[in-house]
Amino acid sequence: MSVQTATPAAVLGTTVLFALFLSATAHIAARNVLGDVDPRRALYVGPLPAIVGIVGGAFALPAFATLPVALAIDAVMFRWSYDREPRIVGLMTLIHVVVTILLSVVVGGVLVLLATRPG
Repeated sequence: MSVQTATPAAVLGTTVLFALFLSATAHIAARNVLGDVDPRRALYVGPLPAIVGIVGGAFALPAFATLPVALAIDAVMFRWSYDREPRIVGLMTLIHVVVTILLSVVVGGVLVLLATRPG
C-alpha cells in the first residue's frame, strides 16, 4: 500500500478549479431557471460545495455522507446569492446537479480520448 501526498499548491489549485467549474455550472443552472442573471452571483455558489468535495475526498469519506452536505450547502448558497423562494432554489439546485454531471461526463470523456490518442 502506498501513501499519496499532495502539495498545498496542488490542493489549492484543485480546489480553485473545482470551485470555478461548479460556479460555471451554477450560472448555467441559474440562467436556465431565472433567465438573464449576473454571472458574478454564481461565484458565491461554487466554492463551498467544492471544499466539501475536496475534504471528503481527502479523508476518503463515502459519497453518501458528503453528497447530502454538498447539496444542502449548494442550496443555501443559491438561496443566499439569488434570494429566491425555496421551490425555485430547489429547482436551481437540481438543475445544477444535472448540468454538473453532464458536463463532467463530457469533459472527462474528451480528456480520456485525448489521453489515449495514438502517437
